[in-house]
Amino acid sequence: MIDLAAKRILVTGGHGFLGSHLLDRFRQGGCRDIFAPARSECDLTQCGAAEQLFASYKPQVVIHAAAAVGGIGANQKNPGFFFYANLIMGAELIEAARRHHAEKVVVLGTICSYPRLTPVPFREDDLWNGYPEPVTAPYGIAKKALLVQCQTYRQQYGLNAICLLPVNLYGPRDHFDPENSHVVPALIRKFVEAKQQRQDTVVVWGDGSATREFLYVADAAEGIFRSTVCYDKPDPVNLGTGTETSIRELAETIARLVQFEGQITWDTDKPNGQPRRCLDVSRAEQEFGFRAATPLEEGLRSTVGWYLALHGHNLNTH
Repeated sequence: MIDLAAKRILVTGGHGFLGSHLLDRFRQGGCRDIFAPARSECDLTQCGAAEQLFASYKPQVVIHAAAAVGGIGANQKNPGFFFYANLIMGAELIEAARRHHAEKVVVLGTICSYPRLTPVPFREDDLWNGYPEPVTAPYGIAKKALLVQCQTYRQQYGLNAICLLPVNLYGPRDHFDPENSHVVPALIRKFVEAKQQRQDTVVVWGDGSATREFLYVADAAEGIFRSTVCYDKPDPVNLGTGTETSIRELAETIARLVQFEGQITWDTDKPNGQPRRCLDVSRAEQEFGFRAATPLEEGLRSTVGWYLALHGHNLNTH
């Protein structure tokens, strides 16, 4: 157990989607000495940036949430960037944490690290049983290398570093850029715009058969907070809901929530990505008492409402 309220805490990516919710949760937990530099203040892909962070702020606890991320299209276009940026940010930060004797390091990995045909539900012990889905493999492998770094630094240097594997996150404050966003915000934006523009059809990538698991971002923040307080083992831990949802079901649910009454067509020339994703989430519950609290439809409704309010949309406009 660690008393976080008494610690200096660094949250990388604190101005991002997940990071902003982490700041909320840690502050709710009594943490006041939190440093969350923007990328413009500290670009962790630049050599020496992590060292400067530690030298100037001297954090005792580090939450590494910064990442270069995107949907299937973004991963197809930028595989080299996703590999380099995610690897170098994490590797330099963990090394700086070692040199400056940080008390706790929490590294957020990705379920894109799992082999493409991992048996469902994904168990943490299956992580090394094959090559990841090729479209997102550069990102997934970079993140998996950070797990190895955490484990070997624990073994050789005694660094208390843990690695969490969050499933697909969604919720308020996500980014909805059509080129780089993940599937939930991308579909929300598509269906809202189709409703507003009175379109008859929305085109969705793939054939709808692929499955994913979706974790509401506030639930993810809760799991990360709990693990920071009381999980101190080398084994990675899945963070998710344990519920599998097809992309077809997801699209139909979002269409209903935004009151889109047209047709959904599937562009089967575009990739599905990994065929199935669903996690075994028992380790998180056993080790630090985490169980996701937000049902998917409830979380989607909240996310749609946030997006509509942000952009001043009115779905009842005719």
